Amino acid sequence: MTDYFDTLETRSADERAAAQQAQLRAITGQDELAGLPVLRKSDLVARQKAEPPLGGISAARVTHYFQSPGPIYEPGRMQGDWWRLGRFLHAVGVGAADIVQNCFAYHLTPAGMMFESAAQTVGAKVLPAGTGQTELQVQAAAHLGCTAYAGTPDYLKIILDKADETGHHLQFTRAAVGGGALFPSLRAEYADRGIACLQCYATADLGNIAYESAAMEGMIVDEGVIVEIVTPGTGTPVPAGEVGEVIVTNLNPDYPLVRFATGDLSAILPGTSPCGRTNMRIKGWMGRADQTTKIKGMFVRPEQVAALVDAHPEIAKARIIADREAESDTMLVRVESAAADAGKIAQTVQNALKLRGKVEICPLGTLPKDGIVIEDRRNYD
Repeated sequence: MTDYFDTLETRSADERAAAQQAQLRAITGQDELAGLPVLRKSDLVARQKAEPPLGGISAARVTHYFQSPGPIYEPGRMQGDWWRLGRFLHAVGVGAADIVQNCFAYHLTPAGMMFESAAQTVGAKVLPAGTGQTELQVQAAAHLGCTAYAGTPDYLKIILDKADETGHHLQFTRAAVGGGALFPSLRAEYADRGIACLQCYATADLGNIAYESAAMEGMIVDEGVIVEIVTPGTGTPVPAGEVGEVIVTNLNPDYPLVRFATGDLSAILPGTSPCGRTNMRIKGWMGRADQTTKIKGMFVRPEQVAALVDAHPEIAKARIIADREAESDTMLVRVESAAADAGKIAQTVQNALKLRGKVEICPLGTLPKDGIVIEDRRNYD
């Protein structure tokens, strides 16, 4: 029999709807979402500029502030599994007997503390590893006997390969990943190494939105949010099963975001999970409603490409290409220019995007005239 995180996971649809309606009424004073406007990141930025730090939302119970590109500021609270990721770690099978090597970043971003809070919720110990210094991470994992990994999907392979190279034996048996796509080939490689790898769909603004269980049939919507799938750019729901933009209402009274547009695409998966959890399922991340994409766990946005062109008058046009090589994300920056310094452009790219990428100078007039400035060539099947 499946060991559930709590009884909320197996509620009937009527029980869940009634409870969520009561929570929604307490937050908004209304019973229905349909008549409420969609809130977008640009709206949030404008509100926060007008009423810092959180756009007029009270921060009485929060203990931390974080910053995401925009800039957008998010609150956080370490007590009580505030981001609701304990449910995900429990579904992964992480518990009191585990030591979690938490490789999510702790600097400005909430990701590290989101998973630290989750680990505390399920009783696990934590190695707050953050990102980078792979050889030291391998040594610490081997010495402490870390049994679970939390971080982006790609970085676990980097750690495992470094352990092979240096002759260290690691004891990871479970991995809780997010912040990027988990490609089937990578999941299969981890399984071959004896590591069960499951992914969640979470954001700094909303916390956990949906997560995989051992059944690995779609992603189960978290009990603390309401998810709608709408026609991109609108608030109109699409027919069940069709792809649309993910709109999320966070039922957290400390930081309620109502009908928040994620910019991500997904679709409702009919039926319920074979694991016995009864909430709605989505098919997982299926791309972006705009051209924004995530490379090595970092969002890259069209406005950043425009800023790159503005910073270098010698550039006529630019295009970023996301791809995969050796199970890792790659980024190629192609620019049209008659006379450009690739090294200087690469430095601007790193400063603006916080990512390293190869720069290729192209003759004027050679980039496609298709309106695409961020091209994602990765295969998500």
